[in-house]
Amino acid sequence: MAIALTRRNVGMLLAPLLALLVWLFTPPLAYEARMVATIMSFCLVFWMTEVIPLSMTAFLGVLLAVMLGIADINTAFQNLGHPIILLFIGSFLLARSMTRHGLDKHIALFILSRPFFQQSLFRLFLGFSGISFVLSMWVSNSVTVAMLLPLVLGVTKLVCHQEHGKSTAVYFLLGVAYSASIGGISTIVGSPPNLIGVNYLAQEGIRIDFLQWMYLALPISLSMYGFMLLYMRYFLGKGVYNRQVVQAYVAEHHQKENNLSKGELVTMGVFMVAVILWLAPGFLNLMGLEEAYTFMSTYFAESTVAVLAALLLFLIPPGHENKGQGTLTAEDLVKIDWDTILLFGGGMALGQLVVSSGLADVIGRSITTMIDPEQQVLLVVALVFLVLMLTEVSSNTAIAITFVPIIIGVLHGLELPLLYPVLGVVVACSMAFMLPVATPPNAIVYGSKEVPISQMARTGLLLNIIGTLLISAWILLYMAL
Repeated sequence: MAIALTRRNVGMLLAPLLALLVWLFTPPLAYEARMVATIMSFCLVFWMTEVIPLSMTAFLGVLLAVMLGIADINTAFQNLGHPIILLFIGSFLLARSMTRHGLDKHIALFILSRPFFQQSLFRLFLGFSGISFVLSMWVSNSVTVAMLLPLVLGVTKLVCHQEHGKSTAVYFLLGVAYSASIGGISTIVGSPPNLIGVNYLAQEGIRIDFLQWMYLALPISLSMYGFMLLYMRYFLGKGVYNRQVVQAYVAEHHQKENNLSKGELVTMGVFMVAVILWLAPGFLNLMGLEEAYTFMSTYFAESTVAVLAALLLFLIPPGHENKGQGTLTAEDLVKIDWDTILLFGGGMALGQLVVSSGLADVIGRSITTMIDPEQQVLLVVALVFLVLMLTEVSSNTAIAITFVPIIIGVLHGLELPLLYPVLGVVVACSMAFMLPVATPPNAIVYGSKEVPISQMARTGLLLNIIGTLLISAWILLYMAL
């Protein structure tokens, strides 16, 4: 019986074949480094072809390392209890509360009811993309797009029904997805690769707080968002717009949801407390209040704040009629993105093996022999472009886990500072715009069945090139300063 040539079947055939080739062609390596290289090549194919869920591939890699004697079972899975896992869980539960109580729709409808955004098709798009950009700074970019998708589809079906309507709807959806990816790089909690980069830098003795990350990443995201708006304006200029339809739609929904519910108020209050506590250590550090900064960093770290916010949502009831339960309930625990959370835990364990086995140093030294340390411009552009294009064919989280330790090894070999190049590479992990598998926002809008993959690839190609140039320019500027 013939076996169908599916992506999954290709992965199952290619993964062991590539792993065998890596093992056969790396005899000079020490046993541990050679085995980790073999396991990582196997996992990379599984991640790219999604043979099994991404998180389970990470677990498979760690399990193989334990069974082959290069990792200790007592320490191999310690990253599942890493503080950053708690930060993931807390921020996902915050986003879940927004979705459950409709705060996301209320924010969207409030902004879209402003006359400014009703003036033209592009301004309407500016409203949607702006919401996506800002929300994704504070909650997962995938959750942001999932929250906004039904509203975007509803509005575009109303206003995009004439000639060019289909393509206009496509650019609306792509714009919301791209805005979430771009906005997600602005804060530590915005996208999983950010957390991965911060953790690897911390292992190298470089600690980045919430405000410092924003200070470095926000200019990159704002400049990329500005270009994306100009780019989308060109496409949306061909569409036909009916302002009355939008006004009627907003009016109808505002009649149903005129006032904030108790659940929305509690969610908004807890969210604001979390944001203030996340930003507070950075402001105290800027003001030179070292004792206060140390106190806040120690007792109110990002992970602690995220868990505290989640617990408050479980404790505070959403009104007198719901005294027996909190704003979130036990049912909400199963509805957050556990695949990403487990991928992070298992993936960080794999990333640690790349470092501890000496593989990162070996790869780093071999690359440094081909690179002139004086050619910093070429190095930064090459690293950013390489990671950005690799992200097109695999999970951005998986690519960050795999390649950040290797790039740290390269920078050590060249005796270059780590912070800015690692920042550029981590940001590049979220800047892939051509394919659905590249980032969760791309996958979500592709899953709506409204966006042809060919149109996503054509639209995203120029954004990939501009993203590479913008990220590289900012990183080189930071390195020069």
